Amino acid sequence: MSSVNLVVMVVGLLVLAQQSFQMSLRNPVAETNNCKIDFTRLGLVLTSDTNEKALQDSGLFTPDAETPYVDIAGRRFHIGTLNARYIVYVKIGGNSVNAAIAVQILLNRFRIHGIIHFGSAGSLDIKSLAPGDVSVPLAVAFTGAWNWKKFGSEEGKLIFGEFNYPVNGENLLASVDYDTIKLFSKGQSPQDVFWLPSTTSWYSAATKVLQDLELSRCYDGACLTSKPKIVFGTKGSSSDSYIKNKAYGDFLHKAFNVSIADQESAAVAWTSLSNEKPFIVIRGASNVAGEASPGSQASYLASYNAFLAAAKFIESIPTPRLACE
Repeated sequence: MSSVNLVVMVVGLLVLAQQSFQMSLRNPVAETNNCKIDFTRLGLVLTSDTNEKALQDSGLFTPDAETPYVDIAGRRFHIGTLNARYIVYVKIGGNSVNAAIAVQILLNRFRIHGIIHFGSAGSLDIKSLAPGDVSVPLAVAFTGAWNWKKFGSEEGKLIFGEFNYPVNGENLLASVDYDTIKLFSKGQSPQDVFWLPSTTSWYSAATKVLQDLELSRCYDGACLTSKPKIVFGTKGSSSDSYIKNKAYGDFLHKAFNVSIADQESAAVAWTSLSNEKPFIVIRGASNVAGEASPGSQASYLASYNAFLAAAKFIESIPTPRLACE
């Protein structure tokens, strides 16, 4: 073999090795050459151990026989089918930072068509949303970005002095305005947004597919006080604060017309929109802000009913074709 041919062969091998290495960085499952994990799936994003237990208890999820999961950055991404639809599900953990990171990894490392996010939430309006009910919000907002005003400022949406007890008056905490967040997306300048709307086509489909879904009323010998229902047309508040305070919950409901509060939905919506992926949020009410806990059974039913709605919605989405056929 001539020295020229040898050099060409070595260079070719180096190029192939580099391409393989880059592929592994982009997609840690690419090395398996397993077509079953290389086609478009739906991303199912959940938040807690209770959510995952609801999924597993249903018996609807079947792990892939050869590659049931992949661990990336301390998170486990489960690969399989749900109601005969190909999915990857991940438990993202609490708060917006964990949620955004987990969803971005999911979108970077797998071929994901869209995101279905389910979990539990606190109800801010017991008249429309009782424990065990499920909310499918039209939009969610990140209400954790505050512009905290100086004492004496006449501006501000949340004025702390109005919540003095027993008499309203001045308060050194002054007031707070709620800031917008910047939404970055491909080919566009960053936009300042407050509301993050669910994908219109998916939301419209959900109103039809889920309207007659039968939810569970009882679990482990305990039953909800009323038959649970699915509520459409609401809005959600999302921040890194777990809201148990009734006064603040009432304020959010009146100021923004929101019916639920959680810690992750806005981050999931934000990341999905930034990556131009369709998404929908489905949240079960596990408690009511300011009221006594309804118990672990009601908390589980909130997760289970939200999962039932998510599973039914997933079933309505046509299975994407293999990308590696």
